[in-house]
Amino acid sequence: MSTPVRVRFAPSPTGHLHIGGARTAIYNWALARHLGGTFVLRIDDTDPERSTDENVLAILRGLRWLGLDWDEGPEADGAFGPYFQTQRADTYLAALKTMKAAGRAYPCFCTTEQLEVKRDAMRAKGGYAGYDRTCRAIDPATAAARVAAGEPHVWRLSVPEGRTEVAFDDAIRGHMSFPADALDDFVLVRTDGTPTYNYATVVDDALMEISHVVRGDDHLSNTPRQILVFEALGHEVPIFAHLPMILGADGKRLSKRHGATSVEAYRDEGYLPEAVLNYLALLGWSLDGETTMITRDMLRESFSLDRVSSNPAILDTDKLDWMNGVYIRELGVDGFVERMTPLLVEAGLTTVEEAAAKRAWMLKLAPLVSERIKRLDEIVPMVRFLFVEDLEIDPTAFAKVLKAGNAAEVLTAARGLLAAIPAFETTPIEEALRALPEQLGVKAKVVFQAVRVAVTGTTVSPPLFESLELLGREKSLARLDAAAAGVDEAAPRP
Repeated sequence: MSTPVRVRFAPSPTGHLHIGGARTAIYNWALARHLGGTFVLRIDDTDPERSTDENVLAILRGLRWLGLDWDEGPEADGAFGPYFQTQRADTYLAALKTMKAAGRAYPCFCTTEQLEVKRDAMRAKGGYAGYDRTCRAIDPATAAARVAAGEPHVWRLSVPEGRTEVAFDDAIRGHMSFPADALDDFVLVRTDGTPTYNYATVVDDALMEISHVVRGDDHLSNTPRQILVFEALGHEVPIFAHLPMILGADGKRLSKRHGATSVEAYRDEGYLPEAVLNYLALLGWSLDGETTMITRDMLRESFSLDRVSSNPAILDTDKLDWMNGVYIRELGVDGFVERMTPLLVEAGLTTVEEAAAKRAWMLKLAPLVSERIKRLDEIVPMVRFLFVEDLEIDPTAFAKVLKAGNAAEVLTAARGLLAAIPAFETTPIEEALRALPEQLGVKAKVVFQAVRVAVTGTTVSPPLFESLELLGREKSLARLDAAAAGVDEAAPRP
């Protein structure tokens, strides 16, 4: 390109980082990195009632968690700051002054009530209910005098007479055209002096020399208006690229009814940032139509807008779960222990010091868990039995497994065999328990499920023999004794 590539992600801090906004940020970041350009983070915080500092911090956390860095913006500075719209009021006033001098903006004194009456009248006739440009006809000197006198007013864009259409070539959707007569002289600055979105965002994009505006296609209807503002400012119009929406499995716009919608909610549900980045990157873009595992570096090396689809993307949590499971297994035992330990500490099952002291034990545990989960939030429920002193057996498992048949006899026999083996390790444990079904004349499942429920408290756990070794001889035998006693107590009396 003849000019440096500068892209921006400009979230409104009215909530945490939405999964759709995260994908937009990923594409902007990837485009900038691939083309050697600049990724700008700007906070569009002009909604004073809903914008909060906490939401700003949540957005920054979400971006960092995904592994995205920005070249300019909050906590990074840059030559085009400040990067909060609430700190840029002087730039909007200066731009408005330029537009007024060029005859591209004029004051409108129509009240809200007057405008509504006009709209109702136009609707009744079946016509366009936009602004009828009443105040555009006021003599400039008269209008200036009314402004100077303090009469309430807004500032509107003066759309050029005779303009038939506003057209542009979208980098994703192709040629787009909008009839100019549907674009009334919209408001640039409100009565209280605050800028509207379509005005402020253009002033910022122009002054920050943004070359590409890559955003969701819910902004598509704003684009023709913004192009008119770029032209009124005498600024080159950037390249626009409108990303397809992300829809739920039901084909409707993604919302809370579909599950988690914020990046940090996905983090809290046990997804790895590598997996979320990979999955979101493929919601509308592909490397070659076949590759499903895309690393951050691969995205940086390969991303281009010409491979972004214009069709809506469907969020498939089953596929995300599968992908997350792949990334979990690729962590390796050391990497998995690093991810697992904070979760165990947070759940109160261990401390950082305890985990470090029994590092070898943790490394043995890691593969038993990582091979069987799809999300990190499954770890604590799966391994809790290894850390607690007093085991609570799931009532359903107790009724289904331990109260049925001769469970007490099975547990007592298993206890005796396990107490007798010289080394309480996986291989001798397995050999002892596999010999038990034939000795008792029962199916293997009866033995293994009874022992599993007795020592883990549930019917689903990591591999039984390895779990017994990790639990240790003393705890294992004590739990078998306790479970057998519990079965006897629950048995009906004659």
